[in-house]
Amino acid sequence: MKWVTLVAAPDQLAAEMWSELLNRRGIPTLVRAGDTASFLGVSAYPCRILVDDEYLEEALRILREDLGVMADDTDDS
Repeated sequence: MKWVTLVAAPDQLAAEMWSELLNRRGIPTLVRAGDTASFLGVSAYPCRILVDDEYLEEALRILREDLGVMADDTDDS
């Protein structure tokens, strides 16, 4: 697998929900661990969702159609 950044969710809770939506559709995802580290528990900062590059287009389509997340919301860093 080659993991690439799919999107930067506004916070950890959104990232986990979006990731679960994609997982239930058969798309493996990871919420970038470094983005979720918080001494307060759940991170309120943007969190990146990673996806295998072969699923990138399908994952973007699902987020766009189901949640209204636009492709320019992605973060390539």
